[in-house]
Amino acid sequence: MKRRSFIHRTAAGAAGALPVAMAQTPEARSNGARQRPKIMFYHDGRHPLIYMYEPPMQKEEYEAAVDELVGTPVQAIMFGLGDGRTMLHDTKVGELWGHRVEKWPHTIFRRAHQNARMLIDSGHDPLRVVCDRAHQKGMLLYPTLLVQLGSGSENDVRTSHFRLRNRHLEIGARGGVDPSFPKGSLHLLDFKQPEARRERFALIEETLTRYPVDGFELQLNYGTHYFRPDEINEGRKIMTEWIAEVHRAVRKSGANRELVVRVPGSIEGCWSVGLDVKEWIRRGLVDVVVPQIFGGPELIDATFDVRAFVAAAKGSATRIRPTLQSDVDSDRMGQAPIEMIRAAACNYWAQGVDGLYLSHWFNRWPYQASFYEILREIPHPDVMAPKDKFYSIPTASHRHQNPAEGLEPGLKMQLPVTLTEGVRAAVHFPVADDPARWAKVERLHEVLLRVRLTDTTELDRYEFRFNGRLLDPAGNRRINETYKMVSPRYRVFGYWYLWRLNQADWPVTGANRFEVTLKRRDPGIVPAVKLRDVELEVKYKMGKNFHRGQDPDLGPASGSSAQ
Repeated sequence: MKRRSFIHRTAAGAAGALPVAMAQTPEARSNGARQRPKIMFYHDGRHPLIYMYEPPMQKEEYEAAVDELVGTPVQAIMFGLGDGRTMLHDTKVGELWGHRVEKWPHTIFRRAHQNARMLIDSGHDPLRVVCDRAHQKGMLLYPTLLVQLGSGSENDVRTSHFRLRNRHLEIGARGGVDPSFPKGSLHLLDFKQPEARRERFALIEETLTRYPVDGFELQLNYGTHYFRPDEINEGRKIMTEWIAEVHRAVRKSGANRELVVRVPGSIEGCWSVGLDVKEWIRRGLVDVVVPQIFGGPELIDATFDVRAFVAAAKGSATRIRPTLQSDVDSDRMGQAPIEMIRAAACNYWAQGVDGLYLSHWFNRWPYQASFYEILREIPHPDVMAPKDKFYSIPTASHRHQNPAEGLEPGLKMQLPVTLTEGVRAAVHFPVADDPARWAKVERLHEVLLRVRLTDTTELDRYEFRFNGRLLDPAGNRRINETYKMVSPRYRVFGYWYLWRLNQADWPVTGANRFEVTLKRRDPGIVPAVKLRDVELEVKYKMGKNFHRGQDPDLGPASGSSAQ
């Protein structure tokens, strides 16, 4: 079968053996060498930290933000600066989270204020604490500013006096905005207004001048609108000059400091909201671009295509670090198992990226052995190559019935897809594995393909194809879950169709295509059939003629001699 590869350059060329972070000691940081961390980890500074500990929070408890990542491949911690409107450190130009609140409607938000206030009053400015601790442990620290959030209401304890008193700076303040514009974005800052840009810049400049940071991150993918829809063309130039101003401030504050920007997951989507990422790269205004998909639902997506960003950065000094997220939120699992993380990481490395940005992994907190096992492998696609992988296409979930609503501009979801009788439906997904290679040395164990159809019955008839080949109906196992009493997380009803693929039907390295055609529909059912899940598992043996040692209950320790 002809291979249809999506690989921009080889995984070995993209990663290979990754060096430890440069600038691991104060002396090393002052030697003038540019710091280029391969693995960045986003810590929002709130959920697994200041929300968790009872006041008064100890300095050592706050240092846990760093300590929990010591000894891992993480080289740079991207540390959230509060809510973006208000801060959780001792800012002099901004406002402290909750400083204007007398009666608290939210106990956790009160706890965040208490802990921040008490740390500051005891002489332990939280941002300086994590900066110092990171440097003590040989790691880099980049503060992250959530650049764009709505102003909120008087009851929003996280918002600021500045936002409440300056509603004239909002996108919708002048009225007459196109009715199709998202209503929730009308209360975002209008970056055409100089005062809005100055307020944001003041927080950045203060952080760069008062704290021993190693760079700065602009989180531009939180509220993804920056201008009125009829002013986006003009807005792109305004935003580019603002990014240039921030970049100058970063460089002025320290020659080795870097500017990182997190942006929507498509070049076209960035352009559509006024973010001219290609121009930023061309002018050398950004050191690292972090494309992000499902930044709202925070779902893992092994199908994320960042090749356009890689191509835009080719020949420049800008590096591309796509976000690798951890949530699955399926009916069977909350967090992605190591097999899913491997699949996504290997797909990203195969596209020629310069590193990975681990975003929203704090949902795994408190971190256990499985967390560290995953971190150990992800910088090394060659290590992950002959290990089990689980590829899945993002779909509807319990918390996010329609995740596309929070999807970045310029991107679409493939699943779920409604089936129409006689019409072939198709989904695409990349696969980094090379089953034929590992089969030759007898390392491949099996390849499983699973799909789930909802609102189907035993009378419906289907035709399934994988990479153009008709899948043998005789080789298909159906699992009836038209109704079930319980489920690991929440219930989804339908039929699973499962194949243990033979060699002729193995996936190819690169782009793969699954197709299903509804040939005959049960006439007694009103709801439409939906293709809801598509999953592929590639499983390996530890060596030629080896047992499946990955299975803890069937390995040598259990006394099993064969499988």
